Amino acid sequence: MGKDKKLAIVTCCLDDWGGSEELWAKSIAILDNQNLKRITIYKNKINQQHPEFVKLKHKNIFFKELIPEFSFLKKGLFKLIDDFNRLGNKIGISTYNWNKPAGRLYHLLKSDQPDLVLISQGINFDGLVYAWQCLKLNIPYIIVSHKAVNFYWPQHSDRSYMKETLIKAEKCLFVSEHNRKLTEEQFGIRLPNSAIVMNPVKTRGPVIPYPLVSDHYRLACIGRLFVIDKGQDILLRVLAQPKWKARKLSISFIGKGPDKDGLKEMATLLGVENISFEGYNTDLKDIWANHHALILPSRSEGLPLTIIEAMFLGRIVITTNAGGNTELVEDQETGFIAEANEKDLDEAMERAWQKRDNWQSMGAKAARHIAGHIPEFPEKQFANLLNSTLNEQ
Repeated sequence: MGKDKKLAIVTCCLDDWGGSEELWAKSIAILDNQNLKRITIYKNKINQQHPEFVKLKHKNIFFKELIPEFSFLKKGLFKLIDDFNRLGNKIGISTYNWNKPAGRLYHLLKSDQPDLVLISQGINFDGLVYAWQCLKLNIPYIIVSHKAVNFYWPQHSDRSYMKETLIKAEKCLFVSEHNRKLTEEQFGIRLPNSAIVMNPVKTRGPVIPYPLVSDHYRLACIGRLFVIDKGQDILLRVLAQPKWKARKLSISFIGKGPDKDGLKEMATLLGVENISFEGYNTDLKDIWANHHALILPSRSEGLPLTIIEAMFLGRIVITTNAGGNTELVEDQETGFIAEANEKDLDEAMERAWQKRDNWQSMGAKAARHIAGHIPEFPEKQFANLLNSTLNEQ
């Protein structure tokens, strides 16, 4: 890598921190920092008190917000400028940028002149407006997509520039083959510049001893309490059936999110009592010392780390055909697969229940299987890709 390279990272994560941040954050420590002059993170809002951003700050990473705080007077001034630009756009004397964060990124990148921009997307097109700014400035960029959704397509008015940004990217990276294929279908193009990347995992084992089945089976449903993606409402409808209420089975919802109250109220309405809401828990040993299987009724996914971690620790997975789930879980061998609806999930859970005496041996097989499919240090592979791309600039 030549000297004094500058890397820009644009993250589309709306939360303070999310799973989609882990790949680029962990790769920073492996980059060729000897010849990397500056790394700058661009994000709508940055909570610099968050522990992960505190760590980055200690590594001399720079932060720039795309929705900065302004004083009352500055807000008034910017509104006047915005109104003037709108008027100029109508009469053809200027171009109005409807996306304020993207417009600010354009000016920041124009000033900073990075050698490479990494666009870290939540879904497969929510950051393409940022990639478009790079393209207009002739700055090379890499796009990473952490999820693609079958029922969420790009707006018709955005398709043209989005397709161009995908085609002209240095690399388009996806966390699952499903996500890559769906993106190609949604935009009607093939992406020869694409590849699959894995996110870092918290554990690679060893297998945690299988819990005793003293009174009942416990399943962990791990993930953000957000039904549009994670489908916990589908699971509650299945559990509302008399047969599941009568069985010695309980579900622990582990995670937090905006739909917590709604799910609790739905469970009360349906009379589902064999569940608990455990909150956020990052202690995998604690979780899997007390649960026999993972259940994940997702409507959409990238490639869930919860599945990978559960398999490494020797647990079967009951899940849906969403994202890359079926690229890792083999039906009837290392878990049970359903489509994301009540009928199919009920049938998959029933098949699992009838084979519950085999869960321990199936979990051991899952651990062996996943060990051969996940690279040991995905962040190192990703950092190598960034290094080599920077070296070409």
